[in-house]
Amino acid sequence: MSIKSDRWIRKQAEAHGMIAPFSEKQVKDGCISYGLSSYGYDLRVSDEFKIFTNVNSAIIDPKAFDERSFVSVQAPSVIVPPNSFALARSVEYFKIPRDVLTICVGKSTYARCGIIVNVTPFEPEWEGFVTLEISNTTPLPAKIYANEGLCQILFFQSDEVCEVSYADRRGKYQKQQGIVLPKL
Repeated sequence: MSIKSDRWIRKQAEAHGMIAPFSEKQVKDGCISYGLSSYGYDLRVSDEFKIFTNVNSAIIDPKAFDERSFVSVQAPSVIVPPNSFALARSVEYFKIPRDVLTICVGKSTYARCGIIVNVTPFEPEWEGFVTLEISNTTPLPAKIYANEGLCQILFFQSDEVCEVSYADRRGKYQKQQGIVLPKL
């Protein structure tokens, strides 16, 4: 398995629609950077957020998720409360090739502010908008900017094609369109 370079990512994005919309260079002008980097792609967070709150005394249960656990916000930026959590979605839509697995890591700008981004790997032949998990680990409110970079996706290509892909398994998060909540 090898990590893929900017040339490979650009080729896959242009020829196969792996990332759309695709920014073929790092965009930095007055914003938290996004777009193609040397060995990855910095995705943007959209303006749709679900911020967790405990006003309704709900319990987080992945088998019986209660939508009263959060408030939905659509805005150019959002405040994640101290020691709290938000869900969001990517601006970009991804179509992962059958011989590729991705890993997501947070951007240093947010990491240095105590913001941790968690995204599970994009499995071979998964496609959709990415549901992003954003944790504010600090005792202070944290601001997240929509339509700017949030995390970096690294692409790993295998020496062989997988036997069973995410599409073959009919994965429950296949072709997700918005912020997708936990499913069984």
